[in-house]
Amino acid sequence: MIHVVHHPYYVTPAPARSTYRWNKNGLIRDLLVAQGDRIVWHEPDAMPLAWLEATHDADYVASVLAACVPREKTRRIGFPITPEVARRAAAVPGGTWLAAQLALEHGFAANTAGGSHHALHDTGAGYCIFNDLAIAANRLIEEGIVPNILIVDCDVHQGDGTASLLAGRTNIATYSIHAEKNFPARKARSTLDVPLADGVGDDVYLATLEATLTPMLDTLKPELVLYQAGVDPYADDRLGRLALTLDGLTRREQLVARLMTSRCIPFASTVGGGYGDDALEIAHRHVGAILTLGAAVQEIARGA
Repeated sequence: MIHVVHHPYYVTPAPARSTYRWNKNGLIRDLLVAQGDRIVWHEPDAMPLAWLEATHDADYVASVLAACVPREKTRRIGFPITPEVARRAAAVPGGTWLAAQLALEHGFAANTAGGSHHALHDTGAGYCIFNDLAIAANRLIEEGIVPNILIVDCDVHQGDGTASLLAGRTNIATYSIHAEKNFPARKARSTLDVPLADGVGDDVYLATLEATLTPMLDTLKPELVLYQAGVDPYADDRLGRLALTLDGLTRREQLVARLMTSRCIPFASTVGGGYGDDALEIAHRHVGAILTLGAAVQEIARGA
């Protein structure tokens, strides 16, 4: 069984003038529902205000929750903040936090949203409103649930917001493997950044991921990993510049699962990026990641 976190608020009507695929999360849910008893569902609470404000500027948080974000910040986010979008923004970090708690209990769990790694202290950016990865990590540490956390970001875009929000933390480290020439133009500094040239394919990507992430895991020995499983390194992704095949994405999840499970590191995945005109195709990629991760963890556990 795979433990999956979902909230009805994740499925939100598209605000006007938005190019983001707002039906993606509903399609992800539907495809996972079709898996039947293989999925164990969990519904999160919204992240409490105090924990949103522990990571983001209080005035920015208030403007989001009141759906009155200034125009210049709305432009950076990429879509208007409606009351429904604001409600979703508070639910998603709660989902990542719950997925982390479930991962500590079961070894792996997935949030059907999240991975909003571009959100900064006082503004959102790049389709990201609140940085659920940083918020959940901060809360887990401050509540004493785990002593140290590693955030592993495999989205095609650098996790600049996560790196910026968590810079200087000795108990939360950040790893980002991404297309060097892709968004954002100005990169932040993660604990470890692995920039890749345009057009990198399966074999080089996977070898680089293993060669750079393995020593980081062995040095830091994290008690928990939050995994941003963006599927936009796929060759045909509208906003990607890498060239992974669908098989390459599958092999990536198998590699991540092996690296974590062989070290007894629980990990929780978030959806992250995936872009294109066909929302169902994108949803299939995200669901493929969740199912592959869950199956790999179970297979490794049976063989241990």
